[in-house]
Amino acid sequence: MRPPIGASAHEQLDLARHDLADAMTTTVPAERYAAAHRGALHTTAAVLAVRTRPAASKRPRSAWALLPQVAPELTEWAAFFAAGAGKRAAAEAGLTRAVSAREADDLLRDTQTFLALVETTLGLSHQPVLPQFAHRAS
Repeated sequence: MRPPIGASAHEQLDLARHDLADAMTTTVPAERYAAAHRGALHTTAAVLAVRTRPAASKRPRSAWALLPQVAPELTEWAAFFAAGAGKRAAAEAGLTRAVSAREADDLLRDTQTFLALVETTLGLSHQPVLPQFAHRAS
């Protein structure tokens, strides 16, 4: 039996979709990489929202470290995205040469796959993200 999917998890999945849509619409590789990686982080947050309860611990823990504990089937994904966190930080810091266009495109595709897998794992239907619905702040 699957745990119920609460509003918090749905909100995180919506944020992931917006991140992916943003990644699809930018032509700047560093921005595309950062947005795709944030999409993976929001997707992970949805899993954590469903499968964990707030802890009394005051020590913050990485979502990438928590994911294998609550969803062992996603362990390889957690390691993969954890390895890209430094590149995302560099991209968000404005280092435009932090990632290549190929790396950004590959991460975008991988994050789309991850989102589909998580939605299926959580018992939700998956619908591909469409770039025309990107939420852009201007």
